[in-house]
Amino acid sequence: MPRAKNNVAAKQRHKKILKMAKGYRLGKHRLYRTAKDQVEKSLQYAYRDRKAKKRHFRRLWIVRINAACRQNGISYSKFMHLLKEKNVALDRKALAHLAMHEPEAFKALVEQVSQ
Repeated sequence: MPRAKNNVAAKQRHKKILKMAKGYRLGKHRLYRTAKDQVEKSLQYAYRDRKAKKRHFRRLWIVRINAACRQNGISYSKFMHLLKEKNVALDRKALAHLAMHEPEAFKALVEQVSQ
């Protein structure tokens, strides 16, 4: 009985990995073994950074809100505390958008909350 090598499945597997490795430098897009290693590492980075992206954006929003608060004479922590007390249901993303693109509306919000 002849030896079965499973050529078709192996070829498909290699093509899939090499397709995912498009755009990589040097042999990492050409050579199967190095491409496989790099694709696995890239997928790990992608998984990790999908989680990290949420943290980075939250930090950015807090920095923007804090800057706008200080221009209006209040600290970030006091502002957020007053928002919770007054039951204003705006998340940090919306507050940061107001602070960056509509400073008059943000100023009005600060004045309304701090009364």
